[in-house]
Amino acid sequence: MTNQTAIFIDAGFLLSLGGHRVAGTTLRTAFITQYESLVRGIVQTVKKNTGLSNLRVYWYDASKDGLFTEQHKRIGLIPGVKVRLGRISYNGEQKGVDLRLALDLVGVARNRSASTAYLVSGDDDLAEAVEEAQDLGMKVVLLGIAKPESRLGVASVAEHLALTADAIEILPDQLLDSAFNRVLEWDPDHSEKSARIAEAASAANSTTPAHKSAAPTPAIMAQRPAVNPHVQPGVQAEIIYSSDTHRQGYQGNAAYEQKELGIAQEIGSRVAESWLALTTQTEVVEIIADKPQLPPEIDRTLLKDCAQVLGEWKTDQQKIRRALRGAFWDHLDRLM
Repeated sequence: MTNQTAIFIDAGFLLSLGGHRVAGTTLRTAFITQYESLVRGIVQTVKKNTGLSNLRVYWYDASKDGLFTEQHKRIGLIPGVKVRLGRISYNGEQKGVDLRLALDLVGVARNRSASTAYLVSGDDDLAEAVEEAQDLGMKVVLLGIAKPESRLGVASVAEHLALTADAIEILPDQLLDSAFNRVLEWDPDHSEKSARIAEAASAANSTTPAHKSAAPTPAIMAQRPAVNPHVQPGVQAEIIYSSDTHRQGYQGNAAYEQKELGIAQEIGSRVAESWLALTTQTEVVEIIADKPQLPPEIDRTLLKDCAQVLGEWKTDQQKIRRALRGAFWDHLDRLM
């Protein structure tokens, strides 16, 4: 077997964690990724840890109909990178990404093209492919983002996958800080321009009933005081992330459940706020028209952001999902 490495990157996994780290949300419009420096930094990290040259970086993502976007083309032109695409289903879910990664991992091991694979993913579904590659003589190392409070020490990695891998290593904080940058939400000039657009739209719709007027832009929304939709006016409230489950009115499991629902509600409101700050008035009008159905990208962001805080299995609970989506709509409704 050739004594070199191969790197397999689940782009959805890496971008979600990196974006959430700098922007507090997995919404891709909320952060900018420097792909060249990110890929180069990962390759350098692996080489520093192993002393080996790298065969190739395999980059797995999804797109509509599995076709290359301009972004995917730019990533594919980075030296040493092979882009492999799955497709996005009608409801916004990735299809075929894990299968492609698993087949490539086992294929590289079977062809004895690399002695060590570095896997940037946390999906439990890859555990069998990891074991197959190991049986063929390949060492498989997970490369993740540090999360000290996690039992595994890394973020969003399934325990079964972690137990299957030969080792877990961490991406340097310096690399993540340089490769992921939060988008500036709103500058004064942009706000002023958006306010003028909103005023023009309001004038154009002045003959329609008030409840059908144009949606306000983020510039106008920012001028309104924030209100917690789950609290009566004049009553202060706070969401507690600690383990204190003995708040007045609730005890034991009931208190813990209320805390989790409160966290989900705050996440839903925060995603709505981030989305509003980075969207256009037309997009606001369109999403309101489709209510209560959310665009797949936003729904996926709500679930991923919640999973970062509460964990995947909690996010699968319907009451948590209802709280997330309800809080998103509540945040929009109170600004209309």
